[in-house]
Amino acid sequence: MAMMNMVQSINNALDLLMAEDKNVVLLGEDIGKDGGVFRVTDGLFDKYTAARVIDTPLAESSIIGTSIGMAIAGLKPIPEIQFAGFMYLSYAQIVNHAARYRSRTRGNIELPLVVRTPVSGGVKTLEHHSESPEAVYSNIGGLVVVEPSNPYDAKGLLTSAVHGRDPVLFLEPTKLYRLFKQDVPEEMFEVPIGKANILKEGNDLTIITYGTMVNVVEKALEKRPGVSAEVVDLRTICPLDQDTIVKSARKTGKVIIVHEASMSFGVGAEISAIIAEKAIYDIDAPIMRIASPSLPYPMPGYENYYIPNEKRIGDAIDSILNM
Repeated sequence: MAMMNMVQSINNALDLLMAEDKNVVLLGEDIGKDGGVFRVTDGLFDKYTAARVIDTPLAESSIIGTSIGMAIAGLKPIPEIQFAGFMYLSYAQIVNHAARYRSRTRGNIELPLVVRTPVSGGVKTLEHHSESPEAVYSNIGGLVVVEPSNPYDAKGLLTSAVHGRDPVLFLEPTKLYRLFKQDVPEEMFEVPIGKANILKEGNDLTIITYGTMVNVVEKALEKRPGVSAEVVDLRTICPLDQDTIVKSARKTGKVIIVHEASMSFGVGAEISAIIAEKAIYDIDAPIMRIASPSLPYPMPGYENYYIPNEKRIGDAIDSILNM
């Protein structure tokens, strides 16, 4: 075991995956000699050479298009899009080709493609650097969408994604890159995709969250030691772990869903619908959603008014427990 932050755990995972399989290749803007804008790929260029750690032009559609071709040819590309807001430039490639290729070829061709990109805000960057696009891509059949909340899960989920057979969007919360360290095994291991993690068991209410908001939820609960909350970290956005969600909702009878992405048509809405369809008679309070407003991401000075914070989550906890 070693103490790692998320940057270090992802770098370690990439190193092990490249050592394991010569078909694993990395490509993206400045990921080679510079090690990426957040230094996630630092040191890999020197170790695996320019043949496998490829600096690309500033052309997101080309990065993903090239990666799709590589995957069809038998390689396992891991492209990096420098920020999630830039990934929209490759939307057509992701949606029209990566997501559909297995279906289009009636299962004859698979696309083992893992697209890495930093997501979400909280670090005073501009709007295109702070996107939370998980719901946009979860609406596309054929894509897997993953978003870890800690270094351990980041390494294990990335390993599972690269070992898998599907196109995966691997969303890395920028704020969590160096926020804290955690014991992470130095050897290769997997965290299963599609399985949520119950971080904390409880009986009073269920809080369902993921990514950046896991840490904020935990801090809000630290200020309410008398509250027995069950905290569910989704880890995988698509496919959702419906069994864990419904089981926890039935257990506590009260549910709060917290995410940084916009409220409208979001992950919280999908989870609310699942609970309403499968556990409506087992819950005894309205399902509550805490999310960002359905507006473009603001300039840095207004960021703290936009993103859900401890107070909003705490107020929701107090409110639902009094219902």
